[in-house]
Amino acid sequence: MKTLEDYVVSIPDFPEDGIIFRDITTVVQDPEGLKLAIDTMMGFLDGVDFDMVVGPEARGFIFGMPIAYNTGKGFITIRKKGKLPRETVEQEYDLEYGKATIEIHKDAIRPGQKIVIVDDLLATGGTMEANIRLVESLGGTVVKVIFLIELAGLKGRERLADYSVDSAIIYDGK
Repeated sequence: MKTLEDYVVSIPDFPEDGIIFRDITTVVQDPEGLKLAIDTMMGFLDGVDFDMVVGPEARGFIFGMPIAYNTGKGFITIRKKGKLPRETVEQEYDLEYGKATIEIHKDAIRPGQKIVIVDDLLATGGTMEANIRLVESLGGTVVKVIFLIELAGLKGRERLADYSVDSAIIYDGK
């Protein structure tokens, strides 16, 4: 029986020398890989009381939506600035070479709602930290953060130490 790691293709020296790119397209294009990924990530929710699932653009949509569906919860999107049609709140955060801004609809989360955030990758934790701040700015409580892949060498989990974090696959390096 294949493990989830068996579905991930590791590509050395992409996008630059010394980096190993973990390609998840091979996970989601294979029916068994996709099912294993979703089932594994859903397993992290056993015993967790929550109201809504949030998925950041774009790969958080891929994994968050089926988890919301399978648990009978609603799904909320966090998008890049300018992509949402109604009134939004925004959060700016630092990138390696610049800044980015993400947004959520102002009415997406009610104060006190318990939120699970689902995304594909935990690296440095900066992007997820911005997602969490955005949810909390609307009064939501983040009760769980779930990733498909974690690059432990980048220490993103340390940045999210105040939250319950689980990753389906953990790679030691960067």
